[in-house]
Amino acid sequence: MAAGPPPPLEPSPLSTFPEETFTDKFLRKTRENPLVPLGCLCTVSVLIYGIICFKKGNTRRSQLMMRARVIAQGCTFAALLGGMAATAFKSRQ
Repeated sequence: MAAGPPPPLEPSPLSTFPEETFTDKFLRKTRENPLVPLGCLCTVSVLIYGIICFKKGNTRRSQLMMRARVIAQGCTFAALLGGMAATAFKSRQ
């Protein structure tokens, strides 16, 4: 049982998409569904403002901002689902 060298590894035939950098992929996804990054930015902005209000002792405004954050997260999630549905619908046609 003399073993020879192992066969050479070949690239996987499943990769059909060209390699793209993180920036390229981020820009492509942003163009496909621009509401998701906008919703994320809105959510983070409301969160930061709520934390600042909490640190200053303005509890009423802080609670209001945390509620607004939950609403912004819900809108972002709805935009994500809507984008996925639109992409799935587009691929069927």
